[in-house]
Amino acid sequence: MLAGYTDGGWRFFAPIEGMRLLDRSSGQLVLRLEGAWESGVVRAEEYRVGGLTVVRARQPAIADPAGGTVIDSQCRAAIGSILAMLRTHGLIAS
Repeated sequence: MLAGYTDGGWRFFAPIEGMRLLDRSSGQLVLRLEGAWESGVVRAEEYRVGGLTVVRARQPAIADPAGGTVIDSQCRAAIGSILAMLRTHGLIAS
């Protein structure tokens, strides 16, 4: 139950699905979803910082480096690590 104080005293009411509230102790918004409170999850089509898009929908898979006439194993390992992290964070498909 949620509580609010009015001129008539404390009023209690049940939260409704989709309700968003501010948790003043953490400063986070919480969402009522499927009968429970959820916090710390951001749902958005894209995320911008300073007007620049930083994250948007997942992009297609990118193959690991292969082939070529000159093989730089250190470079390939670095690129492979970057691609692995992008996959881990869901920014590109596997």
